Amino acid sequence: MNTLTYWFLLALCVAAEGWGIVIDNQDVTLVGAIAGFGVIAVARLLHRADQYEEFTKAGEEQ
Repeated sequence: MNTLTYWFLLALCVAAEGWGIVIDNQDVTLVGAIAGFGVIAVARLLHRADQYEEFTKAGEEQ
């Protein structure tokens, strides 16, 4: 996941949370918050997978 996609998705989640607050609907706010945590989790997993892939390639070269 590139940086632009990451920040766009996080901004979208924050906007959903804000919209939920404006229309006074707690469900929309919670969905935005949970989606934001999901974006962060997926980004961390993808980053960790890239690091693991580089680590295994370095091990194969030796």
